[in-house]
Amino acid sequence: MTSFADLSAWTWLIQFFIIVVALLVANLVRCNVPIFRRSLLPSALLAGLLILCLKPLGFFADMVDKHSMEIITYHALGLGFVAMALKNKKIKSATSTLKVVETGAVTASTYILQGLVGLIITVPLFLWWKGADFFYAAGLLLPMGYGQGPGQALNFGVTFASWAEGQGLVFHGSDFGLSIAATGFIVGSLVGVVYMNILRRRGKLKVREKAATEHYTLADYESEGEIPHSESIDKLTVQLCLVLLVYAMVFLLMYGVQQLDLGNFGVKTLKPLVWGFNFLWGTLLGVLVRWLIGRFRKRNLMQREYINNHYLDRIAGTCFDFMIVAGTAAIDFNNLRGLWLPLILICAVGALVTFFYVLRCCRKLYPDYEYEGFFSMFGMLTGTASNGMILLREIDPRFETPAANNLVLQTIPALAFGFPVLLLMGFAPQSLSNTLITMGIMVGALLLFGLFIFRKTKKH
Repeated sequence: MTSFADLSAWTWLIQFFIIVVALLVANLVRCNVPIFRRSLLPSALLAGLLILCLKPLGFFADMVDKHSMEIITYHALGLGFVAMALKNKKIKSATSTLKVVETGAVTASTYILQGLVGLIITVPLFLWWKGADFFYAAGLLLPMGYGQGPGQALNFGVTFASWAEGQGLVFHGSDFGLSIAATGFIVGSLVGVVYMNILRRRGKLKVREKAATEHYTLADYESEGEIPHSESIDKLTVQLCLVLLVYAMVFLLMYGVQQLDLGNFGVKTLKPLVWGFNFLWGTLLGVLVRWLIGRFRKRNLMQREYINNHYLDRIAGTCFDFMIVAGTAAIDFNNLRGLWLPLILICAVGALVTFFYVLRCCRKLYPDYEYEGFFSMFGMLTGTASNGMILLREIDPRFETPAANNLVLQTIPALAFGFPVLLLMGFAPQSLSNTLITMGIMVGALLLFGLFIFRKTKKH
């Protein structure tokens, strides 16, 4: 018989208790301490850093379970992407298809550039540190941490650690990747704010009027024909059920692939990638379920609208907040001993290269809203899309420029452009020669993206 007085019955809830208390305290600090408010650091990151600062205390270190925090990070990533994929996409202002494709190309090419920079640092360090437990392919975690965030940094960090172990190396990939992701949030926020203030002093930013209050209508919360807020089942419960149903489909898909006999390639490359891409399968299956619901409604097989964008936004936001807190809290500094030099080099050089590359791309592609485009993209490519939106709202609070729409809609072309490169994440860590081949492929891909992004266009 289950004893609810047994602490094992509370283990998981204790981890969530720690996260929510840290979130509430961090939000209180951010709202009341001017330096944190001006920094634009997400409350979720502050909460994660707060837990990190308290972990050296013996009693608190015993409470925070690293394994549980990593699991929360992994599933929060997948659930958040499912919620975003289920939304009915509504475009509020016109954005050209070409501009969306170009923005997706900037995103994918930045991932490639970040990965290339990371490898240029880690491969020589591996050859230099003879006998050191350092992994040559660790540089590929830069785009996962900066470009994708804690969830993907953790997923591929774990995968890289297993590859390193198979080659007799001890590489704490999860801690290394999560440290890059946490640094990315700080870089995106602090560097973005500093550069914004420099531009303001130079008079280069157009100061757009902020609304005193934001006005919402019923259409912002629900669409025509939706189910009631509370009938036999609450509307929020329906959204949660849809998200969990799709995520159950994701699990069945990944588990099904795991049971297939795919030979040596499948065991070494494909199967680890399948479990690492939970966010991708969640996106694809979420879009499929949303499409099926739309078809059912058109054929009158479903009379009411069950999808509510407002609630799905809230679910996704909550998942990503939990992901950031748990991912940051899961870092173990003891596992980073001997890795500080590559970590600092990767984060510093990666930040500089990302800053100047994105700035150059935005000057070329968005001549009418160069800085709005830059801050939205730089925030996203060092943190998450939320960071990009936070920075953008500082100079374009009403989203009068197409920058916000570009940021939202670029996901599909970026995924199409970047997916072949993501496959290299399972190829490169198998051997040093594979990593060198990957570097060559990335150079070629970056040149192709450069030809497309910086091509000559007709001036109207």
